[in-house]
Amino acid sequence: MVTSEVVTIVDDDEAVRIATANLVRSLGWNVRTFASAEEFLESAHVEDTSCLISDVRMPGMSGVALHARLRSQGNAPPTIFITAFPTPDLHAEVIENGALVLLEKPVAADDVVRWLSLALQEPPPQGNL
Repeated sequence: MVTSEVVTIVDDDEAVRIATANLVRSLGWNVRTFASAEEFLESAHVEDTSCLISDVRMPGMSGVALHARLRSQGNAPPTIFITAFPTPDLHAEVIENGALVLLEKPVAADDVVRWLSLALQEPPPQGNL
């Protein structure tokens, strides 16, 4: 099955960005990666993002601020946040602002697959893990 869905990953941690992209790609979804919120916003790929996976804490603009900017522009795709520093207040903030979920690093592959399937409203193109 070929999909036109594009998953965008924004994370300043290169190892996390690569690992997450490899997982998503291995499942058959298209992937774009960016090292910062600003890099993503300056790209030509904001509007064709089907799902956003973003770190919360990054130098410059945070993932939460990125999501708020996308929402204010009417371009906020279903969003999965990941963080090494979850708090109840952060969880409440991201959910209240329309994100799907806040996952704690290290993120289990099964959790990524489950939330992407929900976000994209389809099973992984090549089945499941």
